[in-house]
Formats: sequence, C-alpha cells, structure tokens
Amino acid sequence: MNQIDYLRQFRLGNFAVFDFTVSFLGMLALSPLLSYLCKRAGVHVPKRNWVILTLPISVLAHILVGKITPFTKYFLDLSGNYVAKMVIVVCVIFGVAGIRRVKPVLKP
Repeated sequence: MNQIDYLRQFRLGNFAVFDFTVSFLGMLALSPLLSYLCKRAGVHVPKRNWVILTLPISVLAHILVGKITPFTKYFLDLSGNYVAKMVIVVCVIFGVAGIRRVKPVLKP
C-alpha cells in the first residue's frame, strides 16, 4: 500500500477525507492567482469565493473528463441524493455572491 492509498483509506461515508482536504487546500493556494487573473479580465472574484466554488468546479471537471467519482455520481443521480444536489446549489449561490465586473487591470 503506497502513501496515497493509506491516506485515502480514512473516509466519511463513501468520501475520502484526504481528497476533499487536498481539493480545498489546493483551491485556497490557487485563489490569489485565480482572483488576479480574473481581475485582469475585468471580473472581481473574492478569494473566499474560489474555496466555496471548489465542489461545483470539481463536479464539473469530473463530468468533463469522464471520471465519475462517488460525489459526482450522487449529484448526477436523478432519483435521489438530494443532499449532494443541495450542497452544490448552495455552494454555487454563495460562490457567485460578491462577484462583480471591474475595470480590467492592464499591468503586466
């Protein structure tokens, strides 16, 4: 068993705690860069919004690449798993709150 498999064995239900932790910490680390790039494009996205949007972005990314994880499967299931759907909807609502258009930053 390698180290990643060992870390992924700790679970809450069907979800590996390690996967969620790495996703949120990665987005937290990338949020200053992403906010800067969006500001250069003329959109102000607060850094906290990137962290809130981690789950919706990850579900979208998994759908686009065709890698269906348990959470993505729960979200796509039409006959149930309303908690997963509600979590994504709430994250999208709070994630887009505070995003606004600004003048683009023209500095290199």
